[in-house]
Amino acid sequence: MSVATQEVRQQKSSIWNDPRFRSLLSQVLLIAAVIWLGWEVISNTMRNLEQQNIASGFGFLDTTAGFGINQSLITYSEESSYGRVFVVGLLNTILVSFLGIILATIIGFVVGVMRLSKNWLIAKIAAVYVEVLRNIPLLLQIFFWYFAVLRSLPSPRASATVLDSFFVNNRGLYVPRPLTEPGFQVVTALFLIGIAATVAIRIWAKRRQDRTGQQFPVLLTGLGLIVGLPVAAFLVLGSPVTLNYPQLKGFNFVGGLRVIPEFVAMLLALSIYTAAFIAEIVRAGILAVSKGQTEAASALGLRPRPTLRLVVVPQAVRVIIPPLTNQYLNLTKNSSLAVAIAYPELVSVFAGTTLNQTGQAVEIILMTMAVYLTLSLLTSAFMNWYNAKMALVER
Repeated sequence: MSVATQEVRQQKSSIWNDPRFRSLLSQVLLIAAVIWLGWEVISNTMRNLEQQNIASGFGFLDTTAGFGINQSLITYSEESSYGRVFVVGLLNTILVSFLGIILATIIGFVVGVMRLSKNWLIAKIAAVYVEVLRNIPLLLQIFFWYFAVLRSLPSPRASATVLDSFFVNNRGLYVPRPLTEPGFQVVTALFLIGIAATVAIRIWAKRRQDRTGQQFPVLLTGLGLIVGLPVAAFLVLGSPVTLNYPQLKGFNFVGGLRVIPEFVAMLLALSIYTAAFIAEIVRAGILAVSKGQTEAASALGLRPRPTLRLVVVPQAVRVIIPPLTNQYLNLTKNSSLAVAIAYPELVSVFAGTTLNQTGQAVEIILMTMAVYLTLSLLTSAFMNWYNAKMALVER
């Protein structure tokens, strides 16, 4: 068979025999099927809601809520709208999740290192912590902190006090509320400038160390810029902050700043529970570092603590970050369990109280799911960026 005949047959072959065309067509058909299915679900839902005389749409967000919330990071009252309820719940969710991630990371790293200690007692204490706390359901731990610990505290009249300024009772923790005065903006500006300067110095110090091998005391310099400089300005400006102390009047305290027991219970339960898993991730990451790295550091004269800080941990972080991201996502989603003790996060005040009052389940549940999806995607994106930044660069 001549070459010319083969070319003619290839030109006349059916388009269905082209794998690229079949692949493209199958993807187009799949996308069309998904869009059609989504449209059918939405249209059927809207039709059923209309037939049952159930209101739909997002107009309810402008309606007055009519109920109070015992913790709000923004101005809120019973006359506020359901839209503001959504924002209050969202901010409370972000607050407990953000603080929980920080505390869980600190506790997890400490316990993970303790598990590898050569001290038998310290290693066993860390092992007991991990085995006990990760095997008890999180919901039970939330109940323990809230009902068995915080709700068992004395009444306001019998509050435990420190320096007659800090009071702890079954209604929460009362601390002095700082009230800023003119001049405090300068302190705030210096604090922000100190953070920016520290970041710039750290970048410069890293490049300098890569080029010359010489280290620069970034930690001490950063403390001086972030803490020392604002404190000096604070003293020079005559302490432009006054404190509003809580005072017992009647059956409760007035004034000051109140930290509600529901928030404390959620923060403790989320942090301590997640830290048990993070500790195991840290332990596995450190064990993944070759023992030869530690031996080489010892041969160079490094003591155990600098070896851990400068040699082992930087390499272990590359192994730790991917599973650590999963724990951060779990902690954020587990914050929805706060509805069990009435902490006013998103599920409690918006997918709970607001849904019961308005009956618009479709819109409220979709908004709530979209919030958790967005928070998880943002967390994943940040951790993926950090993981790529810490990855070993081949030369």
